[in-house]
Amino acid sequence: MIKKKGENMKTVKEVSELTGISIRTLRYYDEIGLLKPTKITAAGYRLYDENSLKQLREIMFYREFEIPLSEIKMIMEQREKNNRKILETQKNILEMKRNHLNSIIELISNVMQNEEPMSFEGFSYDDIQKMIYHSLEIMSEKDKKIISEKYGNMETFLEDALESFKDEKACESLIGIYGSKEKAVEASLKATGDKGEFIKNKDAIDKTYKKFACAMQNSDDVMAMEAVKELGENYKDFFKMDNAKALLLKVAKDYLNHSRLEEGTDRQYGKGITKYIGEAICKYYGEWKV
Repeated sequence: MIKKKGENMKTVKEVSELTGISIRTLRYYDEIGLLKPTKITAAGYRLYDENSLKQLREIMFYREFEIPLSEIKMIMEQREKNNRKILETQKNILEMKRNHLNSIIELISNVMQNEEPMSFEGFSYDDIQKMIYHSLEIMSEKDKKIISEKYGNMETFLEDALESFKDEKACESLIGIYGSKEKAVEASLKATGDKGEFIKNKDAIDKTYKKFACAMQNSDDVMAMEAVKELGENYKDFFKMDNAKALLLKVAKDYLNHSRLEEGTDRQYGKGITKYIGEAICKYYGEWKV
């Protein structure tokens, strides 16, 4: 088939070779009205111009995210009417991909750190004693005095602390955050009680929360995602853990469902910040059901 000079159109075969989309698929797109050829010659050849190729690249973009053809067709039909709408859709899809990649990166990090499969086996009596007595060893005299005044004596406090470990749900939550009971015990025994270290970690978290506030004020999603990553690093340092994903998602759940937490955090960092942080964490990991 001879193309007229200046038309610069491509046949269905050439488009297939250029894009990797099969001829059969291109014909199907034509049949359902998703991508019509620019012109059909008298001999029945389908021809595509540069604008058609641009539309095909958009279709390929959406198909990469497994969006149904019916939805792609609707998006394409709205493209001319509302260009901003199409940009918002593409932005949302890219965010979905980014969030999915964040979760994959977290998973790979876990594998690289040789994390053992999560186990919810309860703490042994020895484990509990080690954690409680270590917390007493590093506790300041001021805190010990407060505890004694509250419980009457340290023996009563110890009994109450031992009793709290009988709460299976609380123990399961703690193990879930650390990945295993061994890691939870190890983290507890790493705590030094150093005031300087505590203040340093507290200041770092405060700085990150202020970054969230700035992101909220400026509607800056990129900054919000950076803040989530920073908060994860803060928590890893503060709680002596390898991976903060489980803890961050727990924080997100609490922030999105408990008004008591909202009041204090909003008062300190700005109205609406609590829910904003919860939503940012969920968006970062691509998990909206927490």
